[in-house]
Amino acid sequence: MATTETQFMLSVGLIEKDVNGDTLWVWCYPSVGDELREVLLSKCCLTHDGRDFHTFVFGQFCRTWYYITTMEVQEPTALNKVTHFSVVVTAKDFNPEKYAALSRILCRMYVKHGSPVKMMEAYITVLTKGICQSDENGSFLIKDYDVRKAYLAGSVKDVVSQFGMETIILYTALMLKKRIVVHHPRIEALLEFTRVLPAFVWHRKDWSILHPYVHLSDAELEDLKKCPGYIAGFVNPEVSNRTDLFDVFVNLPDSTITVSQSAKEAMAMGKLHKDIGQLIVESAEDVEKSDSQVIKDISVKTKEILANLVALADECEDSKITLEGLKQRHFPPATENFLFHLAAAEQLLRI
Repeated sequence: MATTETQFMLSVGLIEKDVNGDTLWVWCYPSVGDELREVLLSKCCLTHDGRDFHTFVFGQFCRTWYYITTMEVQEPTALNKVTHFSVVVTAKDFNPEKYAALSRILCRMYVKHGSPVKMMEAYITVLTKGICQSDENGSFLIKDYDVRKAYLAGSVKDVVSQFGMETIILYTALMLKKRIVVHHPRIEALLEFTRVLPAFVWHRKDWSILHPYVHLSDAELEDLKKCPGYIAGFVNPEVSNRTDLFDVFVNLPDSTITVSQSAKEAMAMGKLHKDIGQLIVESAEDVEKSDSQVIKDISVKTKEILANLVALADECEDSKITLEGLKQRHFPPATENFLFHLAAAEQLLRI
């Protein structure tokens, strides 16, 4: 059965806002560390003084994914002292749709029974059998949520339609494992945009670089700085001044992309970039093509570049590229520069 799938689940927790306006972490199974608990409370919209209400948010902290579903308590229920509550699921895997579906069922159970016991029972059933079923609350089957679906859920075409040829800056930054910071005041827009970006480097299938919802807190920034390259989303506009955090800054509301001074040399663009950029734009503008076909087109081009890089490496000692070896090829300067930094990102460079 789905044992490997179910082993991704780590915990389920409950945050409540009561009639006095106090927000508290009230229950958890099996447990969550203190530092992660603080982060989860800060992500839960119930601690934001009622300014914004988000039914679902997700993110990552210290290699743990979290998924938070929030509900308002409306009709008379067993929860007579609670105005809102959030169900928090933590897991090892990136799969927002899967955990949103599970959380909705857990929320409905909590509203109906007013006690976390039924929630815990359902969670354990999913953990052990990969399924939970109840007549009135809907059913959940873990095997309905393939990770590839999660990877393909966003729209690459939307990203290209917003940024056009400038998409090549994002592609280059991702290929070179640079630090990309994205700002938008609306968390939903951030989650939608940032989750798409790892698909531009499909050959890696690595969504661990995604940190879609980060606050400017010491604990979160320390965690972020441990990653060599990342995509980090921030709602706080102050992040634009934190040049220590990014190589590339994306201002989503203004549709602008800025390369930081320190990354300009590695990110220098030439004819190769222009050709890849045109391929991306033409593929994305083709109305006949689906998002997954556009990703495939980009991936085919990427694999071609990587195959050429590996062929160069194979001709070198220890199958590692050197700058001298690249110079002997007489590539245009921007191509040589890109291949040098790409070799470093792909661990094909002799240091």
